Amino acid sequence: MNPSAGDWKPDGRPGGGPPAKFLTGNLFRHVAVMSLTASAGLMAVFLVDFADMVFIAMLGKAELAAAVGYAGAILFFTASVGIGLGIAVGALVARSLGAGDRAGARARATNGLILGVVFGAVLSAVVWAFLPQLVALMGASGRTATLAVLYLAIITPSQPLLMVGMIGGAILRAHGDARLAMMTTIIGGVVNAILDPILIFGFDLELTGAALASVAARIAIAGVALRSILLRHGGLDRPTVGGLAADLRPVLAIGVPAILTQVATPVGQAWVTRAMAAYGEEAVAGLAIVSRLTPVAFGVLFALAGAVGPIIGQNYGARRMDRVRRGFLDSLLFCGLVTVLVSAALFALRGPIADLFSATGEARAIVFLFCGPLALLWFFNGAVFVANAAFNNLGHPYYSTWTNWARHTVGTVPFVMLGGWLYGAEGVLIGQAAGGVLFGAFAVWLALRVIDRPGPGGRDPFGREGRLLSLFNLRR
Repeated sequence: MNPSAGDWKPDGRPGGGPPAKFLTGNLFRHVAVMSLTASAGLMAVFLVDFADMVFIAMLGKAELAAAVGYAGAILFFTASVGIGLGIAVGALVARSLGAGDRAGARARATNGLILGVVFGAVLSAVVWAFLPQLVALMGASGRTATLAVLYLAIITPSQPLLMVGMIGGAILRAHGDARLAMMTTIIGGVVNAILDPILIFGFDLELTGAALASVAARIAIAGVALRSILLRHGGLDRPTVGGLAADLRPVLAIGVPAILTQVATPVGQAWVTRAMAAYGEEAVAGLAIVSRLTPVAFGVLFALAGAVGPIIGQNYGARRMDRVRRGFLDSLLFCGLVTVLVSAALFALRGPIADLFSATGEARAIVFLFCGPLALLWFFNGAVFVANAAFNNLGHPYYSTWTNWARHTVGTVPFVMLGGWLYGAEGVLIGQAAGGVLFGAFAVWLALRVIDRPGPGGRDPFGREGRLLSLFNLRR
């Protein structure tokens, strides 16, 4: 079958009706609009982390900022599992909706949320049990390690709530309700932003207050997501053991590569944190500031993968490979423009940014380095995001997994070690950025190879990986 824009639907059924939204119109405009709107919800989450760091820095205690930096690497890992499961459940719900099976969509939403709670509870129990060892693995020691463990001990048990919020947001997006999906995270961000100064300063709870505010935000996100599903999108079913068992396999089939892809980033960041620990608490505090500043500054690029995916997917489904290629290149162009504009703003504001966090000494030097030339190299991280969107929507999700793991292992460890050896703490960041350049260029090359690969019209669009998906009954 070689469907055209007018006679193909995402679930493979022929039919009439207008072409899908992204099969016509200016592709650069589609990329820009989708990325900017999708980034709004993400920015709320990132701004919460940013605000946490600002309030902690205002206490004037370097060990508190360093503790948040160590804890952040571990929380990044647990959040990545939630993102991966959200991708899986959202894809399954969207598939059922596309097939006109609203009852099936409701059942898969119910089972996906329950499975998320179960996985979240198991994950939080394991992480909580080994908190001292995990924090030590990050390179923390002494009072800083004690503070990091305290912070994580309060937040980690709320992992099931985070799972509900992330999976619930994915279900809302599967229904096409981007506004409510965005509002779940925005409301969580508002709750955190209100409680942070009250608990940290008003009740003099310092790091404990920041942790409690984060837990409250997770409760709010989960509550808003569930309420939106119950009231606006068909509610949930009464779960059955058989239904849970049946949906477990497809959730894992999509979720495992998605989780593996997401987990690569915190693994790489954990290595960078450990390498930075050799240069003292000021250096780790500087890295923690950069880690919180990065997603706020480049939130649009973080949203790019999810925004570009539907554009590439729709045009690939219609076999408009010319528009697939153009959309991919326009995404890279958009990524470049955003990087230049954001880098210029960071450079102009590098002094006030460092002052905002009361950064001095090594911490200030690291902030200035990031807000200078290293910010421009973030284009290559954005290129990896765009390439991953292409891989996922062109039937090669494991390419995303391999690329991300290569970038955050081979493209991180030796570069960070060499950079640290040559230039000290600043060299750790330089090495991390240099590895990103190499693997960003490789990801773009590989994505273009996938896009340009010739094949007959009837070829299985999932390629070799289609056999894996068929094992889990994901294709009919």
